[in-house]
Amino acid sequence: MSKQHHYNVTVEWTGNTGQGTKSYTSYSRNHSIRSESKAIIEASSDPAFRGDPQRYNPEELLLSSVSSCHMLWYLHLCTQHNITVLTYIDQPEGTMLENEDGSGYFTGIILCPQIEIAEEDKVELAKDLHHKANTYCFIANSLNFKVEHDCIIKVRK
Repeated sequence: MSKQHHYNVTVEWTGNTGQGTKSYTSYSRNHSIRSESKAIIEASSDPAFRGDPQRYNPEELLLSSVSSCHMLWYLHLCTQHNITVLTYIDQPEGTMLENEDGSGYFTGIILCPQIEIAEEDKVELAKDLHHKANTYCFIANSLNFKVEHDCIIKVRK
C-alpha cells in the first residue's frame, strides 16, 4: 500500500521596490522561502534574469534537492551493505535550455559525489549503490530527464 506525504512551504515575494511590477526593471526578484521553525532561505532569480547573485535561485535549489535526496538514499543503502562512509561531498551540475520565447527546461543533471569510505574491499559496491540510490530518490523519480552520476570513491588509509 502506498503512503502519501504532504509538504508545504511559504514563498513570499519581497522585491516590491515601491512600484510593484509596473515594468520589467521596476521590481526585484527577491523572495523568501520558509517553513515553520526552520531557517529562512533568501532566494532570487538567476542573475541572467535580473536576480540577486548573493541569493539562491530556483535552478540551484533544484540541483541541491536532487543531490540531497540522492545522498540521503546513498548513505542509507551504504549502512544496509556495511559500508562506512566517512565523507561525502557533491558538486552537481545541471544544464537548462532557454527557448527564444523565454521559457526553458532542464535537459539533465550530473551528480559528482566524492566519497571516502573505510572498507577497501567495497569500492565497487560503493560505486554500484549510486544506481540503486537513483532508483529510490523521490526527487529524481519526479523529473522528466535522467540524472547521471560521475562518482569518485576513495578509501581512507
